[in-house]
Amino acid sequence: MAAAGDTVLPVRIPITGELDLHTFRPQDLGELLPAYVGECRRLGRHEIRIIHGKGTGTLRRTVHAWLRCAPGIASFRLADESAGSWGETVVTLQP
Repeated sequence: MAAAGDTVLPVRIPITGELDLHTFRPQDLGELLPAYVGECRRLGRHEIRIIHGKGTGTLRRTVHAWLRCAPGIASFRLADESAGSWGETVVTLQP
């Protein structure tokens, strides 16, 4: 945890088309999701995977609520059984 007055540097996330949310705090999603999706679109990635885990489903519901309202999202669905099932969401971006 940073002390008052400490400089907090941004974390660089590689843009692979797969975003694993396990290492992020839920309150970071409001800034993280639009930034990551925007970078994927800028890099020409039209399908991305968001790994939110299975857990209680709260994080999945939060991600899906954001995707429903976000501009530039063509569609999204849970991954199939061989690729994460209900712990991962596959997102198709509009070109």
